[in-house]
Amino acid sequence: MDTAVVILNWNGQRWLEQFLPQVVTHTKGDARVIVADNGSTDGSLAWVRANLPSVEVIAMTENHGFAGGYNTALAQVDAKFFILLNSDVEVTPGWARGLREHVEARPNMAACQPKMLSHQHRTTFEHAGAAGGYIDRNGYPFCRGRIFEITEEDHGQYDDDRDVFWATGACLMIRADAFRQAGGFDERLFAHMEEIDLCWSLRRMGWRIGYTSAVTVYHVGGGALGYGDPRKTFLNFRNSLAVLTKHLHSRWIYARIFHRLTLDGFAALKFFVEGHAAHAWQVGKAHRQFFRWLPRLMRERERLRTLEHNPDLTGMYHRSIAYDRYILGWRKFTDLDHTQFDQPPRRSR
Repeated sequence: MDTAVVILNWNGQRWLEQFLPQVVTHTKGDARVIVADNGSTDGSLAWVRANLPSVEVIAMTENHGFAGGYNTALAQVDAKFFILLNSDVEVTPGWARGLREHVEARPNMAACQPKMLSHQHRTTFEHAGAAGGYIDRNGYPFCRGRIFEITEEDHGQYDDDRDVFWATGACLMIRADAFRQAGGFDERLFAHMEEIDLCWSLRRMGWRIGYTSAVTVYHVGGGALGYGDPRKTFLNFRNSLAVLTKHLHSRWIYARIFHRLTLDGFAALKFFVEGHAAHAWQVGKAHRQFFRWLPRLMRERERLRTLEHNPDLTGMYHRSIAYDRYILGWRKFTDLDHTQFDQPPRRSR
């Protein structure tokens, strides 16, 4: 088998106990299953070794975060295809085979994701990925099925195969050679937005990113860092600014950064008014670290431009998703102005 399912774990024994046996059952014959442990102290590895001896283990001595953890682990995995899977995801029969077949049938597709539904509310799209990811002109990510905090009910409206801008790292099928060609994840990001950064790099290299509804998985979400944790707010705002600075095609990049910082300021004010002062503080903290990073990010920006080849930016939205959501009141992906998306040069199928 030249496909490897790699689950990055950090003190997630309860999720492994709940979901890993099913992963093994539904993946048998289609892929190897590997748990890469980020220096856990909760007995995760002892449980895996005692209860699921067929699962391979990569043990790391410290927590490298999502980005560094996967880079370290995947460097030790010999496979043609990787499937990165969060430990709090419930998979379904044939899931790994379905993802592999989708990518393998499209030689210029680097990666894809399945339909991502909520584990708790099983007819609702899950925040992290939903039915494929997009990004607006200010670097704010959103999905088919999820705009900011609003997630849609699944009524089959996104039952298709199509190109998207980014695919979720919670369940990501990716060609090993494409992952290495892009240099893996940016370890400075630690966690959050790293898959968007990777997919944007792959897009600039001419690769396609896909979504298929032929496979459905169910995600708890926030397994390692809860959605209400202020640390998550810090990582999302800092990393989003960093990714925008690295990749956005614009001669007016500093003006775009200033505009984005202004929008973030309104987001911080909204947090404060709603009684989430800790989250408002984390937005300011994210901005301070971003400015410390800025000179290095600009150098990285110039380096990436030299690597660009036949860029395919399908899914870039040339409007403000924040304006559309909070001023115009648009709540669904279907509400958006679809003339403002970069269109695919070719259909997924």
